[in-house]
Amino acid sequence: MSKNKPVQRAIKRTFDILIATGALFLLSPLFIVLSAVIWIDMGSPIFFRQQRLGYQGRPFTILKFRTMTMEKDQDGKMLPNRQRITRLGHFLRRTTLDELPELINVLRGEMSLVGPRPLLVDYRDLYSAEQWRRHEMPPGMAGPVLADGRNALTWEEKFSRDVWYVDNWSLWLDLKVLIRTALKVIKGEGISAEGYATMPRFTGTESRDKKQDIIKN
Repeated sequence: MSKNKPVQRAIKRTFDILIATGALFLLSPLFIVLSAVIWIDMGSPIFFRQQRLGYQGRPFTILKFRTMTMEKDQDGKMLPNRQRITRLGHFLRRTTLDELPELINVLRGEMSLVGPRPLLVDYRDLYSAEQWRRHEMPPGMAGPVLADGRNALTWEEKFSRDVWYVDNWSLWLDLKVLIRTALKVIKGEGISAEGYATMPRFTGTESRDKKQDIIKN
């Protein structure tokens, strides 16, 4: 398993820091331009912040460029995602430019360049014991799910690929995942599940009580 490769994991972290630092420096003009365009299109805030589960299930705040408005219905409830995403938001998601601020999460040590995608804190008690093992590696900007189909995959297919990545992780595998993810982004494939802005919510496979036992053990 990946946790038995301390030297490779140290190299992985060093690689993350070097690449994220260089990318933030080189892409700083693009960050400024995108921030200005988002502010003109949707106003503030520029960044989307949300709690996600990270390494070993620890929560952290993920950063992304905002792609949706804050519009609400007559009852004060937020409109569905499909109604709030803007034309600019569609472009940012299709090109994955909305993910660029996650480079800051990488520098903070909350994420890696490659790993299982970080999911909502609300899902904490919904994973099966096998699915929970996806948190044995730090979450990534790129990952096996993005490389293999993104939101065209079912939740079960996503978790299966994440756990396989954890069990078979190596620096060579990270390089292959990065390349395959880049190709998927260029092709613009798997951005949304049919009928959704991204994916339907994960509703779980096991009871809350059983999940609590998994976390304790």
